[in-house]
Amino acid sequence: MTVHIAPSILAADFTKLGEEVRAVSENGADSIHIDVMDGHFVPNLTFGAPIISAVRRATTLPLDVHLMIEQPERYLEQFVQAGADMLTVHVETCPHLHRTLQAIHDLGVRAGVALNPHTPFELIREILPDVERVLVMTVNPGFGGQRLIPRTLNKVAQIRTAIAALGQPIELGVDGGVDCSTIGELAHSGADVFVAGSAIFGAAEGVAAAIAALRAAAARDRHTV
Repeated sequence: MTVHIAPSILAADFTKLGEEVRAVSENGADSIHIDVMDGHFVPNLTFGAPIISAVRRATTLPLDVHLMIEQPERYLEQFVQAGADMLTVHVETCPHLHRTLQAIHDLGVRAGVALNPHTPFELIREILPDVERVLVMTVNPGFGGQRLIPRTLNKVAQIRTAIAALGQPIELGVDGGVDCSTIGELAHSGADVFVAGSAIFGAAEGVAAAIAALRAAAARDRHTV
């Protein structure tokens, strides 16, 4: 199982966003994670398509756009045109989830599904074959810098087992509270994509050392089938 590190620009310094994105791109990041929040589904407002376009100009890495918004199907094409390579939607906001995932694929990008800490895995079991990534929220979504909710580790392990039984190359990501003290147990539970914000952009040792430390800690404890 590979280790995929996805810095979240939610923790970046927005007075120098391009520099921040280029720094992680040149120092070991595998993709850039962009949290789009609408102030309704989650209690915060963040980025729209113009920010995604700006990040696209600053890096050639894949852009994983995490839509923490109501009615995401209304904006899929807009985010793809801005430069998204993957769109991740929440099961909690998609009453017609299969249709939304089809629409994402029809736009020529990868599709992911996210679920909040309280949401049981069973709500996405039926659509596992239709996604390239499952993203487990390991904190309540909306703000960076939160502590990981330990009970979410069981959900990560449960989803890893289901993915293995399905036999498809589906990525399993975690988002929230990811740092060098937690990434090992997340990897051991079965995660292979790690979204990290303040652990990278706020690291005293710099982004290169922070990404390397996260990768090493995850690789040391990663899940084996």
